[in-house]
Amino acid sequence: MSTLFTGASILGTDVADIRIDGGVITEIGENLDRGDSRVVDATGLIALPGLVDLHTHLRQPGREDSETVLTGTRAAAAGGYTAVHAMANTTPVQDTAGVVEQVAKLGKKAGYAFVQPVGAVTVGLNGERLAELEAMHESRAKVTMFSDDGKCVSDPVLMRRALEYVRSFGGVIAQHAQEPRLTEGAQMHEGSVSAEIGLAGWPAVAEESIIARDCLLAQHVGSRLHVLHVSTKGSVELIRWAKLQGIEVTAEATPHHLSLDHAKARTYDPRYKVNPPLRTESDIEALKAGLADGTIDTIGTDHAPHPVEAKDCEWAAGAFGMTGLETALAVVHQEMIIPGPMTWADVARVMSIKPAEISGMTDQGQPIEVGNPANICFYDPNSPVTVHGADQETKSANTPYEGATLLGRVRHTVFRGRLTYLEGKVTE
Repeated sequence: MSTLFTGASILGTDVADIRIDGGVITEIGENLDRGDSRVVDATGLIALPGLVDLHTHLRQPGREDSETVLTGTRAAAAGGYTAVHAMANTTPVQDTAGVVEQVAKLGKKAGYAFVQPVGAVTVGLNGERLAELEAMHESRAKVTMFSDDGKCVSDPVLMRRALEYVRSFGGVIAQHAQEPRLTEGAQMHEGSVSAEIGLAGWPAVAEESIIARDCLLAQHVGSRLHVLHVSTKGSVELIRWAKLQGIEVTAEATPHHLSLDHAKARTYDPRYKVNPPLRTESDIEALKAGLADGTIDTIGTDHAPHPVEAKDCEWAAGAFGMTGLETALAVVHQEMIIPGPMTWADVARVMSIKPAEISGMTDQGQPIEVGNPANICFYDPNSPVTVHGADQETKSANTPYEGATLLGRVRHTVFRGRLTYLEGKVTE
């Protein structure tokens, strides 16, 4: 049976009915014949291409106390996502064809979103020798993105070799830009607040120096670089410069780096402890400007679930990371749409179209047009929601927006024609 969504506003402009059948969009128009279709009222909802996240931690295998592929993709569906990229820092690490194939298989079994494994750059994330990059690419998981996220590929020779290696098959290295020697023992952004409250500071230059080096390496070898979770004004300027030189670099910003600053550390609440750290208001404004003008290509959630004991503790003992799949779109709405720098078409670009392009996906990030795969997010921009981590689909509750009220929520998500999230509930 087909499903007919009535009265949706496609990219916030044209209002139309959208019929899906057999996993594809079969008809778009006004007042479509309902026939025997299942009808879902989408009046007042924004229809966006299904969201694509290049930066998700699903934790499985090995860290199922924090998240599983099933719970993580249920969270993805609740957040409007139809595809997520599972980062490699699992146990065992996703550094072989066997492990990435296992993760891909778990994603297919769950069925709530397409799960694309991200392969490790180095064996065990240890930064000493390259992992089996080609074997992971040629596996059934068809890995194209590689990252040691959580750790930086700090050795320039190793980074050069990785860039050279993936160039042969059109892959991309996604770098966690953090010079380790400059961040030993760091707990938060290095600045006035860190000095005031006595926590070890993490200087902006620790991120910026790696980005500058890697952009030059990418230029030298003619390969693709993606910079994860950009967080500083200087980083935005470096990436803007690199693009002007024709260097194949793309970059992402996270919702939390667009909306929260280092003053949150005054609470000593580890929910606000994240890697890279929350920065200053001037950094936030630079990220917003970079996202609006295309310097920053994508929004990546860096969804990083942790068990209660890893966050319900003193700041210094707390784990780095925040959940983000279920709040990302509302935060981007709040920070980028309501103030005006971006339109819903821009949101589709940075949260769906461009991420899919970077990853090389062909059935994700496609416009809402007849004949395209039925991957759609329906978002209610006028319905406020108060965030409670314990009520979310993710297995972990470490959201930095706990107790905050955000304007807007996902109402429905369609993944390859299947309604994975309907009327505010994950379907079974």
